[in-house]
Amino acid sequence: MSPAAQAGGGGAGARIDYVSPLPPVRSGIADYSRDLLPHLAPLCDLRVVRVPGQPVADELAERWRPVDAAESGRGGRLPLYQMGNNRYHEGVLRMALERPGVVTLHDVVLHHLLIESTLAREDFEGYRERLAADHGWVGEMVARARDWGEVGDAALFSLPAHRTLVRRQRGVLVHSRWAADLIREENPDVRVRPVPMGVPLPPPVSAAAGRALRERLGIAADRPLLGSFGFQTPIKRTLTAIGALASPRLADAHLLVAGEVSPALDFERRAREAGVADRVHVTGFLDYEEFEAAIAASDVCLNLRYPTAGETSASLLRVLAVGRPTVVSDYAQFAELPDEVAVKAPLGEGEEEALAGLLAELLADRGRLAAMGAAAREYVARRHDPAAAAAAVAAAGGEPLAAVPSLDLRVAGVRLRGALPGLGSGGLAAWGSGKLKGAHCVRLWVRHLALQLLGLPDIEPRSTWVANGASLRLEPVCDAAGRLGE
Repeated sequence: MSPAAQAGGGGAGARIDYVSPLPPVRSGIADYSRDLLPHLAPLCDLRVVRVPGQPVADELAERWRPVDAAESGRGGRLPLYQMGNNRYHEGVLRMALERPGVVTLHDVVLHHLLIESTLAREDFEGYRERLAADHGWVGEMVARARDWGEVGDAALFSLPAHRTLVRRQRGVLVHSRWAADLIREENPDVRVRPVPMGVPLPPPVSAAAGRALRERLGIAADRPLLGSFGFQTPIKRTLTAIGALASPRLADAHLLVAGEVSPALDFERRAREAGVADRVHVTGFLDYEEFEAAIAASDVCLNLRYPTAGETSASLLRVLAVGRPTVVSDYAQFAELPDEVAVKAPLGEGEEEALAGLLAELLADRGRLAAMGAAAREYVARRHDPAAAAAAVAAAGGEPLAAVPSLDLRVAGVRLRGALPGLGSGGLAAWGSGKLKGAHCVRLWVRHLALQLLGLPDIEPRSTWVANGASLRLEPVCDAAGRLGE
């Protein structure tokens, strides 16, 4: 009997080698894989592959008997990689490039992983080579600028650093239609499919645990409590939530921030500036039981985001699964949530005021909050059932797959929409050919692009660019004389 069959796999269908971090690795994807494997095993010939250098919890090792990474893909088996945007997935990335299969992109943007595996180890050349391989001259330019210390965080989201990976694979799975559309737009030859993220439905929140946590924090039972959960980075927009708390309409409300906080953020200072320091409670990292109690204590949960790495937020699904009403940003994959499950807060100018108004309306309508909580729990039970998620993954693995392409994949940094004089609609392929009558126009456009990516002001704006998650769209407009318009 094969190790897969002994471990509980061996069902009909695809022969899958499952490659992912597993507990005790502190990664949401490790927890996701732990929960998915029991549902996936009966649907295929499943074998778990150990990620090099990573531990596997004894109970998981005993059940799944993971094989060495060198065995992955042998004998015609299909590697199924679980790919995330942090250092725990460096070994997964290396294996996926060496032995292509199907990759599940839990994060569309992998630029942060690239930095951790190169620049964090003082490997500038490795960073430059890999970013240029994915994004051509734009990647080269951003890498050089970062080496000079002249680039901010915008490029982390504008340049996803995933193209070599996805174009090397035989198929790609993602967890939202938005992410699938982004991958298809920039990689039209890649087979990509959205599948649900499996989330086990937990028991409803414990009201008693919530009350006890409020007491420990000194928050009265009759005070409205907003909650923001998970690791706190600038893109979670908790600073915006603190600013909204200063609105007279939220004068009685408190904000609970439950999770480790990035060193880049100073919530206490922002709360003092807004005059709400006595109503902002930052707990730091919480264990599972305390985290659940924090969710139970909250009347409305916040899952704001901008920009996004294209992730499906595990903390958001956890909040919805226990039946808590939630406010999200009206943006990217979060906009896909049904209106009865989550209220969408607009981004841009006036965001704090708009958020304060939405929250005040919600907190004043307890009936609506209860209905949203019930709808959220039902949505997770229906849309994110682990068995259904496993069936979708197994079905994708059993379909005919694309052939493995060459590893030599140097791709263009951007794709032009429209035309430039002398360049036409063929992108930058004619660059340097000596046939560009509008070369001055192109030079102006490149100059402006460089300033935008570096986060530096251009005193004479010449073009418009829009960073949309993993996709960078540039639409220069030229007049007959080759001048760029506004």
